[in-house]
Amino acid sequence: MDNSTNVSRFKEVMGNYPTGVTVVTTVNEQGVPLGLTVNSFASVSLDPLLILWSIDKRVSTYETFIKTDKFAVHVLSGDQGDICSLFASRDIDRFGSCEWKLSEHNLPIIAGASGVMQCKTFKTIEAGDHTILIGEIIDIQSDNKEPLLYHKRKFGRIPDEFYI
Repeated sequence: MDNSTNVSRFKEVMGNYPTGVTVVTTVNEQGVPLGLTVNSFASVSLDPLLILWSIDKRVSTYETFIKTDKFAVHVLSGDQGDICSLFASRDIDRFGSCEWKLSEHNLPIIAGASGVMQCKTFKTIEAGDHTILIGEIIDIQSDNKEPLLYHKRKFGRIPDEFYI
């Protein structure tokens, strides 16, 4: 089987795997807030509290995220589809189009998320055309809201039958 067939099948399988949706934020060296939509997010460890996410080496914010010593991961709530789209868009003032504030850790925190984990960078790992960032949680907030899901290139709330 050639690689293009494998890539197509990989995209098909992964696109059929539902995930949660996050937005990861930081500030650059000038203090300008940056963020992007991420669905490659997972828990890693309870002791210490570690999470991971991956970033494509081709995105414009790659160097900033690789060089930063801290970032915030926002688990989006079911009503934040607009935030998901906003932070997945190119050439737009993302932070000018949403409600946010700087935390005591000097990280941009987007209002309305189900949960926010502020992290210090624990480790980075090169992995093909992406880099995996592992973060140690230094602050965590939970509003216990229903999360936003991503499936087959669409996002939405958890179906009601999950709660029956």
